[in-house]
Amino acid sequence: MTRVGLVAGGLGAYWPQFPELLPQLKRSAERVTERLRELGCEVVDAGFIADPQEGDRAAERLRAAGCDIIVAFLATYLTSNMLMPVAQRSGAPVLLLNLQPTEAMDHATFDTGAWLAYCGACPLPEMVNAFRRCGVEARCVSGYLEEPAAWEKVGRWVRAAGVRAKLRHGRHGLMGHLYPGMLDVSTDLTLVPRTFGGHVEVLEIDDLRVRVEEVGEGETDARVAQAREVFTVDESVAGEDLRWAARVSVALDRLVADFGLDSVAYYHRGLNGETHERLGAGLILGASLLTARGIPAAGEYELRTSLAMLIMDQLGAGGSFTELQALNFRDNVVEMGHDGPAHLAISDRRPTLRGLGVYHGKRGWGVSVEFDVKHGPVTAFGLGQEPDGSFQFVASEGTVVDGPLLRIGNTTSRVDFGRHPGEWTDAWSMSGIGHHWTLGTGHRRAELLAVADLCGLELVAV
Repeated sequence: MTRVGLVAGGLGAYWPQFPELLPQLKRSAERVTERLRELGCEVVDAGFIADPQEGDRAAERLRAAGCDIIVAFLATYLTSNMLMPVAQRSGAPVLLLNLQPTEAMDHATFDTGAWLAYCGACPLPEMVNAFRRCGVEARCVSGYLEEPAAWEKVGRWVRAAGVRAKLRHGRHGLMGHLYPGMLDVSTDLTLVPRTFGGHVEVLEIDDLRVRVEEVGEGETDARVAQAREVFTVDESVAGEDLRWAARVSVALDRLVADFGLDSVAYYHRGLNGETHERLGAGLILGASLLTARGIPAAGEYELRTSLAMLIMDQLGAGGSFTELQALNFRDNVVEMGHDGPAHLAISDRRPTLRGLGVYHGKRGWGVSVEFDVKHGPVTAFGLGQEPDGSFQFVASEGTVVDGPLLRIGNTTSRVDFGRHPGEWTDAWSMSGIGHHWTLGTGHRRAELLAVADLCGLELVAV
C-alpha cells in the first residue's frame, strides 16, 4: 500500500486576526485526509502547522515514517521556510496541493478572513521557487476541494508514487542467458538500481532445475488441474508436455518465493533435448500464471520488458509480453503479441493452451499460450535505452479491435493506433524502443508520464 505523508498549514499570524479562519482550514484539511484515504493508500498525517518550529516537527515525523510521497496542503498562505524541512528530509517526492473550498468566492459577502481560506494559490510559486533553489523538485495540483479533475490528478501522482516505491524495493530475477545476437535486449544490470533502485538477482537455469527435481506427482496433478480450469486445452497438447509444463510451473513458483522476486526475465537455449533445453521450453505456462497474479515474467532475457510489465501491472493495466508480428493495411491495424508468456488477467476471452512441436527461433517443444488482450483502449509501453545507456519510457495509446487472429500458440492483438500502420510502426521504431514491450489495458500515458517524472526519466509518446 502506498504510504502518503500529509502535512497541512497556514500562517499562524492570521489566527488572532481572523478567529474563524483556522477552524475552516482544519475542516478542509480533514476532507483532504478523507479523500486521500479513499484512494486506497495509507495516510501518515503530520497535522496542521502554523510556524517553522511546527514544520520542523512535522518533517521529523514524516522522515521517520518512510513515506512514498509527501502531500503538502496549502490551506492558505504560509511561508516557504515552514515546509522546507519537510521537503528536504523526507527523501520522497513532494506534491503541493492547492485546493480552495469551492469553485469561486462570493465577492459580495466575503471579508478578508473569508478570502484567506481561498488563498492557497498565493504561496504556490514561492514554494516551487524556494524548493528548486534548495535542490528539491515539487509537483503541484490546483483546483477546488471537491473537483473531480483535481482529485484525478492527485490520484495519478499517488499511483505513480506507488510504482516508484515498488521499483525502489523491487527484486528482479534474471535467469539463464541473453538470446544470442539480440543486441537491443542487452542491459547493463547496474542501470536498474541506478535508475529505479531495487536489486537484480542473477539466477542460473540450475536454480530452476533443482526445484523441478523436487516437485512431486501430486503437486504436478494439481497444477495440471489448475491449467485445465484457466485454459481451453487444445487437442494438440500432449499429456506428457502439459505435465512437464505444470511441473516447471510449480518449481518456478518456488524459485520466485525462495528469492523473493517481484519480476522475472529468462531465456536458456540448451541442446538436443537435454534437461536444460526442456526447462527453457517448459516455462511459458508457469510464467503466464505468475504474470497473471502480479509477478511479471518475460522471455528472451528481457529485463527491461519485465520491468515495464511490472510498472503497468502496478497501474492496474496488466501488461503482456509483446513484439510486432505483422501489419494489416486493409484493416489499418498493427498485429502484435509473442509466443508467450501472457498476462492472463487481461485476456479478452478464455485463453488457449496449444501444443507446439517447434518454437520458432528457439529450441525445444511443448505448450504455448494463445490469447487476445481485452478489446478496447490499450497502451503499448516499454523502456528504451539511449546511446549513453540511460533509460527512457516509450508509450503509445491505441485500441484493440476484433478481427481474424493466427492460431499458432501466440498471443496476438489487433491494435488500431488511429493512423496508417506503416507510419505508426516507423515512428514507434524510431522512438528508441527495443523489439519487445508490454501491452496493457486502458489509456495510460498520463499515468506513465507521472511515473517517468518521479523516476527522473523522459517519456516519448508515439
